[in-house]
Amino acid sequence: MPNVFLSPSTQEWNRYATEGNEELYMNLLADRIEPYFRASGIRFVRNDPDRNVQGAIQDSNAGKYDIHLALHSNAAPEQYAGRIRGIDIYYAPGSTDSERLANIIANNMKSVYPLPDKVRAVPTTTLGEVLRTKAVAVLCEIGYHDNYADEAWLKNNLSAIAKNISRSVCDYFGIPLIEPSAVQWGTVVTDGSGLNIRSYPSLSGTIIGSIPNGASVMINGRYDNWYVVSYGTLTGYSSADYIIT
Repeated sequence: MPNVFLSPSTQEWNRYATEGNEELYMNLLADRIEPYFRASGIRFVRNDPDRNVQGAIQDSNAGKYDIHLALHSNAAPEQYAGRIRGIDIYYAPGSTDSERLANIIANNMKSVYPLPDKVRAVPTTTLGEVLRTKAVAVLCEIGYHDNYADEAWLKNNLSAIAKNISRSVCDYFGIPLIEPSAVQWGTVVTDGSGLNIRSYPSLSGTIIGSIPNGASVMINGRYDNWYVVSYGTLTGYSSADYIIT
């Protein structure tokens, strides 16, 4: 199953137009993304807020992640302060996967941002979190926090933005987005054989592991008649017919 390094901004010095700062609101956004990832079977690790961008890059590269997802908000150059709006999703120009992810995020974000023509995927030759990570990386600049209208939109739509970004990550991996629910525990009940864990909620999904009959399993979400389960180090989909809650 997918593994994501989730990297909200650590730039507390970037003040917003009225109150708050970039680090605060990007972490609030990440807080709302986490339940969607968990319910949808996406494993994740979050950056250390006490480390800077170099630390985030180092920590990301020290693990094995499919995506490095950086969350930021933007600010205009001083001469244009407060006068620019829009969303930029930055990607590595030499990576087709990075560009594909950026375009998925940008295209989906058009449905929640009030100025869809100002949402774009943009190549970067300078952003380290995009260019120096081993994982496929994008950096999302979600509105201009020095613009009153963008600031208000961002603050009032954190949950919708989180769901939208989560949907984009699921789209990239080709898995369904699942609405968050309370994590619960279940017991595997079969004819004695193990219960398969699959990479996709279908009998055609690749078998990635098995849960012994009688074992307890963590249930993170549900899609049709499939549970998103975690068992040991494995996360995937198992038939709900063989798990009693």
